[in-house]
Amino acid sequence: MSMPPIAVPRLNPTAATEAYGRVARGEQGNAADNFTAALRDALSGVVEAGHAADAQAIKAVSGEANITDVVTAITRAELALQTTTAVRDRVVQAYQDIMRMPI
Repeated sequence: MSMPPIAVPRLNPTAATEAYGRVARGEQGNAADNFTAALRDALSGVVEAGHAADAQAIKAVSGEANITDVVTAITRAELALQTTTAVRDRVVQAYQDIMRMPI
């Protein structure tokens, strides 16, 4: 059984080209919606990795799964959670830095 790949936000080259074109033309894009969608997709990938790890652990307890698949699934979920935590910490730090800036 192959494991699904780790969820990594992917950039669509066409969407990136369109975004650069809008910026070059001076148009205001809806960056908040794009950021929200990217964040939602990344977080749903983290949740899916957690569910896959849970499913593999349940299969291991019932004797239906290979221990390698279980360890791989748990490692992927752990890596996804660590990445999410690191991104969250960086966002909070950036917010704090902005709030400390003099006006």
